[in-house]
Amino acid sequence: MNISIVLPAKNEAGAIGLTIQKIAQNFPHAEIIVVNDGSTDNTPQIAEQAGAKVISHAYSKGNGAAIKTGARAATGEVIVFMDADGQHDPQDISRLLDKIEQGYDLVVGARQEGSQASVGRGIANALYNNLATYMTEHTVEDLTSGFRAVRTEKFREFLYLLPNGFSYPTTSTMAFFRAGYSVTYVPIHAAKRIGKSHIHPVKDGVRFFLIIFKIATLFSPLKMFLPISVLLFLMATAWYGYTLYEFSRFTNMSALLYTGSVMIFLMGLISEQITALMYKDSK
Repeated sequence: MNISIVLPAKNEAGAIGLTIQKIAQNFPHAEIIVVNDGSTDNTPQIAEQAGAKVISHAYSKGNGAAIKTGARAATGEVIVFMDADGQHDPQDISRLLDKIEQGYDLVVGARQEGSQASVGRGIANALYNNLATYMTEHTVEDLTSGFRAVRTEKFREFLYLLPNGFSYPTTSTMAFFRAGYSVTYVPIHAAKRIGKSHIHPVKDGVRFFLIIFKIATLFSPLKMFLPISVLLFLMATAWYGYTLYEFSRFTNMSALLYTGSVMIFLMGLISEQITALMYKDSK
């Protein structure tokens, strides 16, 4: 299979050389592309010496931007995305490619128990997975894994949707589900990264909430807005029943809850139409 292996890298001098060597040993004919996202160390030099094709950003644009650069430059019919920090085992690539050959469009390396960087991130990822499973009505084993194989032509359809930050795995996975493409998972074990992580607790906290909303809006906003609307409607009805029985009156609180219920439902309906336009086939 003609494949391109894309590694976004920022200040990964400690791991990038060994990672590329392992990839080349297992896949000597694969195109290896390292996207240097504004590194301040000698990451690009080490990657080039190891035999990779290096594309450099003039400044750091983000992990998602590096992914998009690599996807545009790839010549293979299948792209494998993986981290450059030593977390992902290149020997697992063949297991992902086996699923591609079986007809799947996107294959994700699902990290098993004990592979999460911290307890907090493990809990957050479990919440992501459960929410995505509810939205798509398909079992989502690892929504945020950056180790994945995908058919190049289909992945490029969604480049305009991908953010420049760290949530590209979430966006691309939900986009593939929405488009009706075949998605599956392969269990992997992620090793401890080499070097310092680029994740920050405060930024991660904000990103946590953003991803929650992005999961909903990327797939089916109405599935998120409708339960909230129904809950407000039931609260309004219950309060109206209470005030009618006790005071024989319709209160402002009931009116506010009914109005909020209708407004949230309409917001979900409009968002659903906008989302449908986002996935309109340009062909």
